[in-house]
Amino acid sequence: MARTIRIGGASGFWGDSSVGAPQLVAHGNVDFLVFDYLAELTMSILAAARAKNPHLGYATDFVDVTMKSILRELAARRIRVISNAGGVNPQACAQALQALCAEQGVALKVAVVTGDDVLPLLPELREQGVQEMQSGAPLPERLLTANAYLGALPIRQALDAGADVVITGRCVDSAVTLGALMHAFGWGSDDYDRLAQGSLAGHVIECGCQATGGLHTDWEAVPDWPHIGYPVVECESDGSFVVTKPQGTGGLVNPAVVAEQMLYEIGDPRRYLLPDVTCDFTEVRLESLGDDRVQVTGAHGLPPGPAYKVSATFMDGWRCTGQLTIVGIDAVRKAQRTGEAILARTRELFAQKRWLPYTRTHFEVLGSEHGNYGPHARTAAVREAVLQVAVMHPQKEALELFAREIAPAGTSWSPGTTGAGGRPSPAPAIRQFAFLVDKARLVPEVHLDGEVQRVAVPLGQSPVAPPGAVAAVDAAMPTGELVEVPLVQLAWARSGDKGNHSNIGVIARRPEWLPWLRAQLTEARVKEWLGHLVAGQVTRFDVPGIHAMNFLCTEALDGGGMASLRNDPLGKGMAQILLEIPVRVPRGFLAGGPRAAPRR
Repeated sequence: MARTIRIGGASGFWGDSSVGAPQLVAHGNVDFLVFDYLAELTMSILAAARAKNPHLGYATDFVDVTMKSILRELAARRIRVISNAGGVNPQACAQALQALCAEQGVALKVAVVTGDDVLPLLPELREQGVQEMQSGAPLPERLLTANAYLGALPIRQALDAGADVVITGRCVDSAVTLGALMHAFGWGSDDYDRLAQGSLAGHVIECGCQATGGLHTDWEAVPDWPHIGYPVVECESDGSFVVTKPQGTGGLVNPAVVAEQMLYEIGDPRRYLLPDVTCDFTEVRLESLGDDRVQVTGAHGLPPGPAYKVSATFMDGWRCTGQLTIVGIDAVRKAQRTGEAILARTRELFAQKRWLPYTRTHFEVLGSEHGNYGPHARTAAVREAVLQVAVMHPQKEALELFAREIAPAGTSWSPGTTGAGGRPSPAPAIRQFAFLVDKARLVPEVHLDGEVQRVAVPLGQSPVAPPGAVAAVDAAMPTGELVEVPLVQLAWARSGDKGNHSNIGVIARRPEWLPWLRAQLTEARVKEWLGHLVAGQVTRFDVPGIHAMNFLCTEALDGGGMASLRNDPLGKGMAQILLEIPVRVPRGFLAGGPRAAPRR
């Protein structure tokens, strides 16, 4: 129990590169390999696959590509694997893996975690008036999927029982790491500070290369993108850990990179709510140990709440997106007129057929900056632009008509119209619906060697108490001469999504700069700068341990995920937009190595 445990994060989503797992197995010297495959909307895709074939419904790449290439070496090195690749059919995933083991002559004990499916409870939940967490809307008439985010306890129990591979359905992304640590170090379910640290370790590596330089603000400082290393956490029994990567790989691990990922896709850092623990990240400390090694300490834990979060999906009509490239003089204005003409023509055709109008429409001219930057757009004379028209409608037939009217623009309207490609296909418009369900309503189980073990989950917790205020040191603005610079010269930033909300973590490049940033990056000013994107409120949370702030922007993503018609439905670009907000600093404030202004 005293030895260091090394865990490699081999996948951040279903579709991540195939190089991660082989790299970590061959060069990571890891004890555990963990995989995260399940974005919220992935579950609906897997449910559709299972409806067509009862042997599907899981992330097939996990078995057919990844495990097929590393199975023998995993067994030889005795590396244990934890993955949520099971999706909506973890038993089928396990059966496919066991068949692969038999084919390759490899003996591995494969455990399955079940109990996250909430669909059987829907009649009772509907009677109880369950509502969506953000909007308060009632349950839709028909859900495609409804899965609770289980925690780490079932994973720990499977490993305790001797599993070499643990396959789960829906669980919180960080649980695949926390479960390994609870097993390896014998942490109890009430050892909250260690559970918070273990959850943070899982959160840092759950998005793959985002912990090793991917999406980093200072992207030009990140070497060797083609050979970027996948993340490894070296964990101690007290919960402290070091973030690193395999030697000889590309990428970058430093406090700025880790800080960006730490704030990625969280709301209030004082109350990061997980099924096993409530985390407080405000006092986390990041220390560079050199050579792509960052030590992480200081997370605190509180008891978790009494409920699981459930991520459900439902179909809300159909959607279709068409694109055209417009070349030449006044490309932006030509593209805008083309988009207007497509919508006007198809609306008239709908009316002639007595069809309903579009549910929603949205078009953007990519390259003009107006879609993402709005009033801050700077490109006045673009000579090459991409028109993207996105629409929703209750009828698939209507969007098939819309799709037929994209290519005719190439001979009907603007000179320089090209790039239509193939005719776009309508697809189901899948929306998310999140709600809470009491933990006592679900019974997680571990299936191993033909036996079924129920997992004892602590119940009856009180609702999580609201946090107190975080003390933040402010400073008065100076009275001397000031100069204006873009925020990127003073800070790093990364943005992410949760449903229709976006968060933007902003980290001061130097600790002493944080008070200056707080004085100018008020909630009101950030809301004003991003007002063309953010329909709701902006709330600022302080994270003084890493000299940072986290801005939660509500109603910021046009519905988010598949419900959004924007080109950036996940808010990936929002931090980039905020990094250009002007801040005023004393002349000479940046002496000693300011970041170069962005290239134009």
